[in-house]
Amino acid sequence: MKIHNTLTRKTEEFIPIEENKVRMYVCGPTVYDYMHIGNARPLVVFDTFRRYLKYRGYDVTYVVNFTDVDDKIINKSIEEGITTKEVTDRYIKAYMEDTNDLNIDEEDTIHPRATEVMDDIIDFVADLVEKGAAYESDGDVYFRVAKAKDYGKLSGKNVEDLLHGASNRLEDTDTSKKESPLDFALWKKTKKEGEVAWDSPWGKGRPGWHIECSTMSKKILGETIDIHAGGEDLEFPHHENEIAQSETLNEKTFANYWMHNGMIQVDGTKMSKSLGNFFTLHDIKKEYDLMVIRFWLLTTNYRQPINFTREIIEGASKSLDRINNAVFRLEDLLAGASGDEIAEGEKVLLDELYDFENKFIQVMDNDLNTADGITVIFDLVKFANTKVSGDNTKALIKTVLDKFLELEEVLGIKNIKKSHEGIDEDKILALIEERTAAKKSKDYQRADAIRDELDQMGVAIKDTREGVKWELK
Repeated sequence: MKIHNTLTRKTEEFIPIEENKVRMYVCGPTVYDYMHIGNARPLVVFDTFRRYLKYRGYDVTYVVNFTDVDDKIINKSIEEGITTKEVTDRYIKAYMEDTNDLNIDEEDTIHPRATEVMDDIIDFVADLVEKGAAYESDGDVYFRVAKAKDYGKLSGKNVEDLLHGASNRLEDTDTSKKESPLDFALWKKTKKEGEVAWDSPWGKGRPGWHIECSTMSKKILGETIDIHAGGEDLEFPHHENEIAQSETLNEKTFANYWMHNGMIQVDGTKMSKSLGNFFTLHDIKKEYDLMVIRFWLLTTNYRQPINFTREIIEGASKSLDRINNAVFRLEDLLAGASGDEIAEGEKVLLDELYDFENKFIQVMDNDLNTADGITVIFDLVKFANTKVSGDNTKALIKTVLDKFLELEEVLGIKNIKKSHEGIDEDKILALIEERTAAKKSKDYQRADAIRDELDQMGVAIKDTREGVKWELK
């Protein structure tokens, strides 16, 4: 298996620290609002990678953190007159609802909160101070970037260039407290009375963003992990600073492989609140099933930008319907089939089936190529629709269905039947029966009229070898 390592800018053979075991950390959300569509991409991409690793036989320890102490959270709590915990609890609950709808595997995901590891964070910062790699300044504590080896090695940024542009680029503009404009905050002094804070050797305060992830990763996964992942917007400064503080303290490689997904554009433009093209999952699922969003996110190479338009999402919805319908057809065939052993003449179909699986593994082994993985799924759809019928044995149909579902599970695709609530099924079936009779009597004008009537009802019909099938459009 090969993955593209941001650290080396090369696609490399994946070799875990421990055989058949993977320790993976993905930067999760700051929980002060509903997740936007951009947040969904790393969640889906790296959940799919975790699923694929498990499919390939790896035991995966998978961590997605919650940043639950931050200026935005504090501001939201002040604005609404509630505690920061009430803010974060609300949006973690919303996160869980969204990830359930995206079919993210939460059962096997570890979700640490920064506030749960505060003692560990304080110890981490104190150890950096003792080592001379950090210093206190008026209640704040900063990391000395000059103490880090190869600072900029992940993002490819040059220290001299960063120094020249520091006043414009760095999140922390309070340079008067710092020895160098590149130094970044590990601990921040409390500024307002009543603001959430913790006692520390440097007075009351709270941690900086970067130190939280380094601490949670170390506490749960150890000093060196296999894979650290997140959106490409986190390469600098967040991930660069994680490397600097972790490797300076531990004197070990922080992560052997770094994976970053590309950004989402809306109608070809960068998504931003100021442009009014900013969509939360909370809003999107009022119009679309989030399973469609998951499927769409996997149709493009994870490292490339991906474009969000209504037309593209509608197309993804129809494509997903094709996959679902193939599965539902196999389930219908299975219900009416007999024969517990695969017939001799069916064994050639088994060879074709396992060829699909081998092709799937081949493309997914190549840096999680989900786009080509989906192409294999559509090849399997064609195979199931054209070469598997009610004439086949139950054993063959079940084997095809099981393999179909197994490969879908790797991609996290869940087959959901459209709700028939409010639909008069008796009327639909009566019209289909009338149309069948009209065709038999060669009254094609009436048959076409019935098809048009069903179309107006939002019902699509298809003539198959097993009879007329219908579905909601």
